Amino acid sequence: MGQTPDISTETTDIVIVGFGAAGTTAAITAREAGAEVIALDRGNGGGATAISGGIIYAGGGTSVQRSAGVSDTPAQMLEYLRLEVGATTDPETLKRFVDGSPEMIDWLTKHGVPFDSSLCPYKTSYPNNRYYLYFSGSENAGAFRAHTPPVQRGHRAKGRGTSGKKIYAPLANSAQQLGTQFRPHTTVTKLLQDDDGRVTGVEAMTMAQAPRSVQRRYAALTAISVKPGVYYPPLRKVMDRRIAKLEKRYATPIRIMARRGVIVCAGGFFANPQWRERYAPEFTHGLPLGTSGDDGSGIALAESVGAVTDHMDDVSVWRFITPPSAFISSLVVDDHGQRVLDESRYGAALGQAMVKNHGGKGWMLVDATLMSQARAQLFTQTLWFQRAQAAALMFAGAKRGQTLEEAARKAGIDPIGLAATVKAHNDAIDSGTADPVGKPAELRHRIDTAPFTLMDISVKPNVLYPTPMLTLGGVKVAQDTGAVLDSDGAPIPGLYGAGRTALGICSRSYVSGLSISDCVFAGRRAGAAAAAVTQPN
Repeated sequence: MGQTPDISTETTDIVIVGFGAAGTTAAITAREAGAEVIALDRGNGGGATAISGGIIYAGGGTSVQRSAGVSDTPAQMLEYLRLEVGATTDPETLKRFVDGSPEMIDWLTKHGVPFDSSLCPYKTSYPNNRYYLYFSGSENAGAFRAHTPPVQRGHRAKGRGTSGKKIYAPLANSAQQLGTQFRPHTTVTKLLQDDDGRVTGVEAMTMAQAPRSVQRRYAALTAISVKPGVYYPPLRKVMDRRIAKLEKRYATPIRIMARRGVIVCAGGFFANPQWRERYAPEFTHGLPLGTSGDDGSGIALAESVGAVTDHMDDVSVWRFITPPSAFISSLVVDDHGQRVLDESRYGAALGQAMVKNHGGKGWMLVDATLMSQARAQLFTQTLWFQRAQAAALMFAGAKRGQTLEEAARKAGIDPIGLAATVKAHNDAIDSGTADPVGKPAELRHRIDTAPFTLMDISVKPNVLYPTPMLTLGGVKVAQDTGAVLDSDGAPIPGLYGAGRTALGICSRSYVSGLSISDCVFAGRRAGAAAAAVTQPN
């Protein structure tokens, strides 16, 4: 319905909107099943995956775990994820995700993603270039290890620095070698439907007909917008304005019909300030983790044909306190001097607790012994950007005092509340009793040696110590096929969703690697379901 006859039209089996981890894996799966695929991306491809840390959360006895000597079972992984992600995902889907985890690593390896079994010997938010298998979630925290043993499940793709490109590039290459037609610099503007409501294709604006010099300039501006633009939003805004000018002058309309289906996997919406204000107004001071394409446009496309959303107010807020690993033994307190939570929890749990329960306020308290350990670890445990962030915390703006009261007053924290918190913490260590907020015994350290330092880790705009955030909600999908659902819970014919455009495994709670793993799981699911559709006569 509503098609414009003067637009050039082509036809394929499956159209994929967004070519990151979900899009590439959907394309590979569909091509392996024999379907024709055209994949579209408004940028250069890669999405948030290509600029991420490149972590795949996997377990249950993967080949990488076995090579590292790590013992894990599907039952252990399932129990941990049940506690972590709650009831967002139905039990059968979560079990399929867990049971298929070892095969997923083998599948990714087959398609060129490099892994390594070097085991990180300390707890960190992200390992340096010596280690590629680590505790990437809250496995070590007291609330979880009380139910299931802590196991390393963070499979970092092997590559220097943040290695997300080592996931995206091989998958994109494999998809195209299998015959996927990839069309970058193409923005989908509309989903097409027939008279019965079936999604039959897309309309889009593409730069494919622009002069080669313009296409090269467009690609370069897009690359800058993505990264370093992700770290410096004003630069991204300048690049995006220039991109918009090129689009206005050179973009031309196209229509692509899909015989079997359209898969929308175009990211989340944290790059859309209006949507953030509407759905998650508490999360206004974060750094959008992703590209300008994470503006909710994929979700809006699905909504335009009847899709419904959920968990749009769930945002992952990354407030990491490690490395250095010594800081796990710190105390994180609010402005009343009260503990925020077990400091061995994953950084997104800390950020969530600070925003939801403490007005975004938080300070990390260490004594002289912990600070000395942290300084010694500064160059041995960190990548360059972690080193810069840790140094900013330790040396720029930290408040120190020879007494807890002096440090508290300098930081603007209630000194009486802080003293009571430290006493309860130290007394629990001295008496051999449980930590007041559940931190495991071997991760505790008595806070008693002057000088005392309070480092401000509050969630607020800070170029040196930003708070990355990503949205977790999206359109509802059938959990056996990835088909997008309408308000009655019925599948919208011909439309599938995956990645952060759709609800998934991590739509309630996030740990490092779970989003990309979910993209792979959901992308493969949608690709298989769309390819299995019987073509109409």
